[in-house]
Amino acid sequence: MPAVPQRSPFAERWRGALFVCVMGLVVTVMTVTVVAGRTDEKAPSKKGAEIDAMTIRHKVLCGYQGWFRCPDDPAKVGWRHWSRDAKKIGPNTLTFEMWPDMTEFEEDEKYPAPGFTYPDGKPAHLFSSANPKTVDRHFRWMQHYGIDGVFLQRFLVDLKDRSVDKVLANVRKSANATGRVFALCYDLTGAPKYTAFDVLAADWKRLVDETRITQDGRYLHHNKKPVLFVFGFYSDRFGPDLANRMIDFFKTDPKYQVTLIGGCQWWWRNEKGKEWAKVFRRFDIISPWNTGNSAQVDGRKQASTGYWKADLEEAKRVGMGYLPVLYPGFGWTNLYGEKAARDNLPRLGGEFYWRQFSTAADHGMEMAYVAMFDEVNEGTAIFKVSNTPPKPGRFVTYEGLPPDWYLRLTGEGTKLIRGERKNQRGIPIKP
Repeated sequence: MPAVPQRSPFAERWRGALFVCVMGLVVTVMTVTVVAGRTDEKAPSKKGAEIDAMTIRHKVLCGYQGWFRCPDDPAKVGWRHWSRDAKKIGPNTLTFEMWPDMTEFEEDEKYPAPGFTYPDGKPAHLFSSANPKTVDRHFRWMQHYGIDGVFLQRFLVDLKDRSVDKVLANVRKSANATGRVFALCYDLTGAPKYTAFDVLAADWKRLVDETRITQDGRYLHHNKKPVLFVFGFYSDRFGPDLANRMIDFFKTDPKYQVTLIGGCQWWWRNEKGKEWAKVFRRFDIISPWNTGNSAQVDGRKQASTGYWKADLEEAKRVGMGYLPVLYPGFGWTNLYGEKAARDNLPRLGGEFYWRQFSTAADHGMEMAYVAMFDEVNEGTAIFKVSNTPPKPGRFVTYEGLPPDWYLRLTGEGTKLIRGERKNQRGIPIKP
């Protein structure tokens, strides 16, 4: 934040103060008159300007799950991704680590969470990604904090759920309203390998042909082709033949080809299987999944980034781009039980997160993928989270840091990737 200028001794004199006030009023009136001829608008700031949708270079994009549902929301499927039981929510059914900060949400965005109360005794609420107003709110946060846009997650196993397309429509509308960019990220997790290709190709064809998604002015392109992220290329999940079939379709089909980002295992470079080793070098851009992968640095857990330099060199050697995955911390105790606490990766007040941005900049990386914007289930969310969550239950907070702290850090990280600010190892801003 800008420093407060020291007051001149002359400012103490009433004549000087009066002069400053009058001139300030004149300037203000002139500014209000000039800007759009309206008194209720401000000139758009640089960070809120429309993002270039024709390249992924110099972009920081967040994963956007968009999978939260509540009873009585537009989806009408009950508690989804908030609770193990779609019909009820309680301390024993919770599947998320962090309670979202709901203070800015309006009444028609808030869904009561029965039995949960804030410290002041007021009833607690949660949000639904199926509510267009909430998705729009999230995108306006991105616009305000200078975040470029999202990869909307699209799980193959969920495609029969009609609300998935509803969330996509919400994202498209909000991206256009805020000048952000978006692209799809298909997730192969849990999809039967015998039907995965057919389901994946059919859905992409439908979106291209029927919804004209790639013709949307806010859909991200690179090298004159739409960008598509496909996550789940792990050598222990299916064979290289299926992987090659997917890659062939997306890289060679004259109508449906894309700039393909392959989300894969972080140890891809050392894959021993010869055919899989070839697969990992066929993407247009490779993005090894790093969330939960950590290393001890000065006695504390930090995200593992020691392999990034060699990864980047190998990607360049074979003609691929490199999209590193950055994340602010990790935890899934409510999702998997107390034994999972051993996997927790504390945020260290933002140091854990910022070190990854700094390392990426050190290596000259020109793009980054943040995991994730809204992922409270695994404790990786960067959006606004409550420091005073309700009871009962156990929730991770930002430990007294402002609810928008990680949105701010992401905005600063975006500047760093673009080369708009000097790199430094320590966190460059203050709460």
